[in-house]
Amino acid sequence: MDTIFLGFVIFLFLLAIFDLWVGVSNDAVNFLNSAIGAKAAKFRTIIIIAAIGVFCGASMSNGMMDIARHGIFRPEQFYFYELMYIFLAVMVTDIVLLDIFNSLGMPTSTTVSMVFELLGASFAVAMVKLASDATGLTFADLLNTEKALSVILGIFISVAIAFFFGALVQYLARIIFTFNYKSKMRWKAGLFGGVAVTAIIYFMLIKGVKDLSFMTPENKQWVHEHTALIMTSCLVFFTVLMQILYWCKVNIFKVVVLIGTFSLAMAFAGNDLVNFIGVPLAGFSSYQDYMANGAGDPTGFLMGSLNGPAKTPLIFLVAAGVVMVFSLATSKKAHNVVKTSVDLSRQDTGDEVFGSSRVARSLVRWFTSVSAWVVDVTPERVRHWVNNRFNQDEIQIENGAAFDMVRAAVNLVLSGLLIALGTSLKLPLSTTYVTFMVAMGSSLADRAWGRESAVFRITGVLSVIGGWFITAGAAFLISFIIALIMYFGGVWASIAIVVLGVGILIRSNIVYRKKSKTEKKDTTFSEMLATKDKAEAWKLLHRHIVENRCIFISDMMQAYNSITDGFMYEELRSLRKGDALLRQEKSVLKNVRRKETLGMHRVPKEVAIEMNTWFHLGCNSCEQIMYCMRRICEPCLEHVDNNFTPLPQKFVDEFLPVRNGVMLLFEQALTILRNGRYEETIELRADCEKMKDLISRKRKNLVEEIQNEERSEYISVLYVYLNLLQESQESISLLRHMLRADRKLNQA
Repeated sequence: MDTIFLGFVIFLFLLAIFDLWVGVSNDAVNFLNSAIGAKAAKFRTIIIIAAIGVFCGASMSNGMMDIARHGIFRPEQFYFYELMYIFLAVMVTDIVLLDIFNSLGMPTSTTVSMVFELLGASFAVAMVKLASDATGLTFADLLNTEKALSVILGIFISVAIAFFFGALVQYLARIIFTFNYKSKMRWKAGLFGGVAVTAIIYFMLIKGVKDLSFMTPENKQWVHEHTALIMTSCLVFFTVLMQILYWCKVNIFKVVVLIGTFSLAMAFAGNDLVNFIGVPLAGFSSYQDYMANGAGDPTGFLMGSLNGPAKTPLIFLVAAGVVMVFSLATSKKAHNVVKTSVDLSRQDTGDEVFGSSRVARSLVRWFTSVSAWVVDVTPERVRHWVNNRFNQDEIQIENGAAFDMVRAAVNLVLSGLLIALGTSLKLPLSTTYVTFMVAMGSSLADRAWGRESAVFRITGVLSVIGGWFITAGAAFLISFIIALIMYFGGVWASIAIVVLGVGILIRSNIVYRKKSKTEKKDTTFSEMLATKDKAEAWKLLHRHIVENRCIFISDMMQAYNSITDGFMYEELRSLRKGDALLRQEKSVLKNVRRKETLGMHRVPKEVAIEMNTWFHLGCNSCEQIMYCMRRICEPCLEHVDNNFTPLPQKFVDEFLPVRNGVMLLFEQALTILRNGRYEETIELRADCEKMKDLISRKRKNLVEEIQNEERSEYISVLYVYLNLLQESQESISLLRHMLRADRKLNQA
């Protein structure tokens, strides 16, 4: 039996490696989004700086893992085997849950995950214990629910405080520096840099290094007594240093951003390490105590020893630091999570990955009304002065960056200060929530949420916030169920759950990699947003149109083939596949058209005027072709799904050449676009006319046959077939319009 529990401990450490991997992938957004969003340095340089901070924070952490030992449950009331089941349930739930959020690109709190997983698993075991208890124990004797309540409170506090101060401070910063900040820095550079770096050092003293190994009680006391002196000295020193660096042509904002990135990365690793290895270390400590004092009875040995302080060996901290650094440098999912935060806060309108929700639309309308009222009551002179300070024509953004250095510096400095303030006041602020909501508040104040993007970005913010609450509920429920299965299923159920959890994680990563390879990244649109050359923007826009037109035609061919096969041969699965593809294509077309409409504003004026009609004709033709396919699919799907009379074989034989001809026309159009042989469109448009005439004759013959048909059971299927011919003919006509528009666009 002891060997089995040793295996459990080994499992816990293996799961800890996975947990470190997926946890860092999620929390990387906390310290990377500002530097990456503003392109403060090369991506590799930013990762190296963050990695050094992560390794230092992890290696020098003193391992205060008390929350995993006795923060949620009261260990003196639990037996050794019960706690091992709780720890295993927590780790399996954690890696699966965090990996799901990482795959979706949604940042969430690892602290919330761990706390509610511990609460869920402990609650499940506590229920079982109370059901068979005769000594008068209560939930209060077994669980420490105050911690969970403080975390819930922390969600509200973090969201509200961070968003409000992010908007306020960024508004004031923009008033001071404007978007043309480089020309306004003569004497502000030193003062701003001194204040910013001093604030970062204060954050590191209060939050980042207070729990590191070299911070003895005496050192902490000395820092506490001399905080004012330390901060004043730092302010004077760094103000002078930053002014000198400015005179030496050094970008002060870049220095602040990179220092802030290092400090947040170090604080994250030093303080949030418990979220990843706290539970395995508690399990290891329990096993050591059991082997020394348990007398071989796991069902009768209470774990009161966990009430003592944790003492983490240095080797575990260094190993954790290595895994975290490796994950940070190689995890594609970390970059995916960072991208979500950056895209939601970018200065210009970009690739809005979130749709529109009713709540977001209502909020936009309400804020628009409030904003209009504020503008009306503000004196015109004040309004004019403020608008001049927010003149975005003077914006100075690095090539391809999402926002400028001023906002990146404000994000990092303010996040650090709010986290330090919350720590000093013992408020349970979440690092993830603070950094994300500060970025959202600062982007709002910077007028980055324009009328064209506000509803999408608010939807994205609400989705992320909703995900935070879902994290708590899902962590509690999943951990609760897994703990019960392990408790009643015993050792073999525990092993099966662990293997299943690791299997799910491995499969998730395989699926994610395949999806990443098959998904075409829209690099053309990103390049178009980044370039300042209007002629280059037109070339990129045309390339974007051709690329997406090819994808559209390919999807329509696939949908048409699936729908017609499903109707002719009564294959319901094939029809549903075509229906799903068309539903997906509707949102894709909307997103593509929005991007390309934005691109038209970046091209030379004469080109935009000349090509605007052909651009919209091509877009409208695509939409109408998609609607033709939907009008084909819906009656065919309903007919086959209801098991109505199948299409007679003679009509199947008659339609196959038509279907093949339509497919051939689409394939030829696809070849023309891919190879740029637009001179062939004239001949292809003539072929389209021939196909339209052929379908028209078949429609006429079919109508005559319907009128002569006396068997009522065939009338329904023949009308569905007639609709198929009509919409096929219409799609060919629309294909001609699309080809004409694309040929005209190519001539620009």
